[in-house]
Amino acid sequence: MKKSSRPSFLGMGLLIICLILILSGCFPGDNRFQERSSAGFFWGIWHGWIAPFSLIVGFFNPAVRVYEPMNTGWWYDLGFYMAIIGGFGGLSVARKGSAKKPK
Repeated sequence: MKKSSRPSFLGMGLLIICLILILSGCFPGDNRFQERSSAGFFWGIWHGWIAPFSLIVGFFNPAVRVYEPMNTGWWYDLGFYMAIIGGFGGLSVARKGSAKKPK
């Protein structure tokens, strides 16, 4: 019998469930941040990257927000918007698509 080199659906499903459970502790608006220890630049980047997932989870859990209300202000905003605009290489994909192909 020939063994398949593709990963099993069960293994991939378990991996995805584990990642979701691990990352669910990092959603904004979960009262982790207080006035003295507010979210900064790097948390802004992280919250920008997971914003689509935060939006979906926010439909089912009203405590989860897309944007952390207890933040450091301008630095958090900068990180958040950099992640939203840049995504995971979103700008480079857009640039590749608009580049002219050589003849």
